[in-house]
Amino acid sequence: MKPLLAVIGTILVLIFGTVTIGVVQMNRFLHAPVVVADAGAEFEIESGVSFQSVSSALAKRGIISQPGLFRAYARWTGQASTIQAGDYRIKQGTTPSELLEQFASGAVQLYSFTIIEGWNRWDLLQALHRHPQLDASLTDEDWPALLEQFGAITSHPEGLFLPETYRFPRHTSDRTVLKQAYDLMQKVIAEEWAGRDAELPVRTPYEALVLASIVEKETARADERPLIAGVFLRRLAKRMRLQTDPTVIYGIGPGFDGNLRRRDLQADTPYNTYTRRGLPPTPIAMPGQASINAALHPADGEALYFVATGLGDGSHKFSTTKAQHDAAVAEYLQRLRSQRH
Repeated sequence: MKPLLAVIGTILVLIFGTVTIGVVQMNRFLHAPVVVADAGAEFEIESGVSFQSVSSALAKRGIISQPGLFRAYARWTGQASTIQAGDYRIKQGTTPSELLEQFASGAVQLYSFTIIEGWNRWDLLQALHRHPQLDASLTDEDWPALLEQFGAITSHPEGLFLPETYRFPRHTSDRTVLKQAYDLMQKVIAEEWAGRDAELPVRTPYEALVLASIVEKETARADERPLIAGVFLRRLAKRMRLQTDPTVIYGIGPGFDGNLRRRDLQADTPYNTYTRRGLPPTPIAMPGQASINAALHPADGEALYFVATGLGDGSHKFSTTKAQHDAAVAEYLQRLRSQRH
């Protein structure tokens, strides 16, 4: 009987020792950082791939040293069946247990796309199609259907997407990013409209976007946006034509060659504010929130005109009378001529 008990005891000791060694080995593996460069490493899990393939790929790249232990731990925790496809960035210092949690939670690498203030729809489409991580398929002919899907009141895209930086995982569709930008613009214009100054000659939030888009194209200077908005709003109130070049340029379309001619100012289009009173029918660009705010909170004053100074700082000279404006224009032209010599 004693020899049997001794054998059983020896077996139990061996089992306990083996388990202890295994636990220690597993614990050491799970808490030792994976091997990646200082900048980290990118790793993609394709849709439908098995966890065994994932662990083998990690081992092949030298990121983990013991794929068997990685698989065993993943199966024991139940995470082997919950990993999510996507593009991951593995940071230096990440442990195998943290890496598994990253895969299971779907904490994929996010990329960014920025809509720039003043872009028109052609600029926006080109940028979407150039982005390497976006699945871009939208064409200029698709805008009406897309905007109807979003619930927009217009089929015209300018003014409907807020200039901002948007984050997304790889292979996101361009439509998904645009929906984010559309929803954010709806939120911003609603807030800005609710807090607008009283007695403005703009009747709807959409008209505010039209005016804001013109302000956006006229200046990039924060200090001048409310001043320029004030000029346009006073001209609207007096039924004066806005006479702003960016609307004419937009009416010409993507074929504009950069040279605005007298005949362009005289050619009547829905966007020619030299030939037509009031606001153009739609925004001409994507206005940022600062321009929207300026359009709804214009600066006080009596100026009805402005022209670039030509000083190279983007500034403008504001005038109350046509005579003052003509003098400012002459000064600007003289400065341009002197700069050419």
